[in-house]
Amino acid sequence: MNTQPSPDVLDRVRDVPLYRESVASGDFPVLEKPRIAQGFPDNWMTPALAAALESGEAEYVLSTGTNHARMQLIRPPLFLLRSYYRLWSEHPDLGPLWHAGARRASLTTVLATEHVARVNASRPPGATPGKRWLDDRTLYLNRRLEPADWDLADVTDMLADLREVASAHPDGAYLLDCSAYHLAHLVRKVRAWGLEDSFPRPAGIVHAYEYAPVNVRTYLREYFGCPVIDLFGSTELGYLFYSDADGRYHPYLEGMSLELHPVAPGSGIHSLVVTSIRNPYMPLVRYRSGDCVRTRGGDADPTAITSFCGREKELLPTPTGPVAQADLDARIAGISAEVFLHQLVPDSPEGAAERPVSGELLYTTFGDAALSASEEAELVTAVSRLTGMRCRVAHRERIAVGRSGKYAWLAAAAPSASSAAA
Repeated sequence: MNTQPSPDVLDRVRDVPLYRESVASGDFPVLEKPRIAQGFPDNWMTPALAAALESGEAEYVLSTGTNHARMQLIRPPLFLLRSYYRLWSEHPDLGPLWHAGARRASLTTVLATEHVARVNASRPPGATPGKRWLDDRTLYLNRRLEPADWDLADVTDMLADLREVASAHPDGAYLLDCSAYHLAHLVRKVRAWGLEDSFPRPAGIVHAYEYAPVNVRTYLREYFGCPVIDLFGSTELGYLFYSDADGRYHPYLEGMSLELHPVAPGSGIHSLVVTSIRNPYMPLVRYRSGDCVRTRGGDADPTAITSFCGREKELLPTPTGPVAQADLDARIAGISAEVFLHQLVPDSPEGAAERPVSGELLYTTFGDAALSASEEAELVTAVSRLTGMRCRVAHRERIAVGRSGKYAWLAAAAPSASSAAA
């Protein structure tokens, strides 16, 4: 594989200390997250960057850390938000809303919301007052780590916030940006407490914070009856792909290029490696984002991406190759549309080098009732065939959110029966 970046990329990175050896040798190895942090910020410092930091054209920030350890970054102020706004304004389904002045409400993890509150502590003059307004267009809603714990007061407050956001548009139109899980929790509570008349319906929904399961996307689409759009990106890169209202993905790669690296021979799962000069202060050359994709035909063709299937660190090793979050999700959705949250909990193997041979699939449902015995039996069979593990299935009233505010599809191994007895 040719690892020499294009001439325009070389011009951007020639003076960056991190890349000096690669520029001299013509060989750019895949850039991993620990290498970005090693020697930070001196490994990125150029005279131009130093001047930009002095003038305020560049700033130090931390990633939200919802998928990995928090990472120090240098970028233009509001880099990710501007990437989002530009994509929204150009999106075929959402663009008209942007140009008509629709505001954005964001229902996501409390960690991301607190990140916004920190950024907003120095908001520019003229921005809409309120500690969770990022600017005059975007309001963040969530104030709790665990959405299952939202009480009536929490939900009433969020609905009032949404009405405020909607009131800015003559037709009451607004865009609801969300973690799909969080929005599904809100819908379930609104229904349970008879608050549907107080819930202004969005003109469009965007999920952009984590993998959204098939059943959750379907649940939101059926309840709201509006486009449900996926935006794929990251704090350090901005946005790379968007889906249309029909679920087809389209690249959004200005200033970027992609490579797909198979995670294992024949698996059809590829790791995303990105070269980006979109952020002029931290150009990333052959950066492994940690995300996995599948393509039409399973080839390493970036133009043929059909789905984003989870995180590379969360792949489950099996005797027939790695299994991604989307693989298990597809099996579950094919058996029952009632499953809301699910989590696979492998049992600890007897030996440290052994793969788990058994595990338990925990699940909740949108209506809180357990699946039928026949559906649970189908789940047992499907999970066993997919993972090679003996599987048990258990209905739960809730599955706890992680410390990041996101849900883990694959939990840490539970103690084996023998070790638990010891």
